[in-house]
Amino acid sequence: MSIGNSPEDERPSDDVSDVSDVSEEVRPSVGRALKQARIDAGLTVDAVTTATRVRIAIVHAIEADDFEPCGGDVYARGHIRTLARAVRTDPAPLIAQYDAEHGGRPAPTPAAPLFEAERIRPERRGPNWTAAMVAAIVVVIGFVGFTMVNGGDGGKENVADGAATPSASESSTLKSGKPAVPEPEPSDSAIAAAPQDKVIVKVSAPDGRSWISAKDHSGRLLFDGLLKQGDSKTFEDSTKINLVLGDAGAIDLFVNGKKIEDDWQPGAVERLTYTKGDPQAG
Repeated sequence: MSIGNSPEDERPSDDVSDVSDVSEEVRPSVGRALKQARIDAGLTVDAVTTATRVRIAIVHAIEADDFEPCGGDVYARGHIRTLARAVRTDPAPLIAQYDAEHGGRPAPTPAAPLFEAERIRPERRGPNWTAAMVAAIVVVIGFVGFTMVNGGDGGKENVADGAATPSASESSTLKSGKPAVPEPEPSDSAIAAAPQDKVIVKVSAPDGRSWISAKDHSGRLLFDGLLKQGDSKTFEDSTKINLVLGDAGAIDLFVNGKKIEDDWQPGAVERLTYTKGDPQAG
């Protein structure tokens, strides 16, 4: 099959650089390699966009070797890596080829995520009443715990005529013959494990990393990005949480304090919804 060289390229030449030019033309560009891998995988651009959250316009631009819409080399590398995994090809050679063609890899940037999948900007948020309610609950629990530990006014000794009045805890010990055992305080984990008026979903990536998206019952975006290995995210809502897992096989999922045991395969994209009554299948 003809590679499509011009007649001038077919003329013999003593210049050694002509051989390297031909070898460069034989290797496909980064964008053409990604496009061919997508076609070989039987995926459309829409399917890749749905799985990766990389916008259709950026996917088309990358496949045409136009990396300007990516917004810089760091984001371009992240898009290349994400698209390569979505079309089931090794991203390492493509990243190396991109670095060779664009001046090499830059110095490390300050502490911040190197790449997050294309965000859909959420609408302007109002006051965070959930955080205020959680803070109020923590204050109440702390006050109750402080009162239990100090025993109220019963912990003070009243001295009259040289005799000390026993405290409430000491009185109960004298009456029953057994030391009084204070009731344990409810822990934060116990409260989170059995919510009464909301749904709590925890997503963690112990063995790998995965792109995830989370929305509340009104469709408001809670998170959309890459969950790195060892990281976790917790989402709360009064009614339900909608999830999309880009690589479900790398995810551990906990709903209302209980682990969801599903045999998700590596690379599988899962769309899930959980409510206050869960965990339940699906």
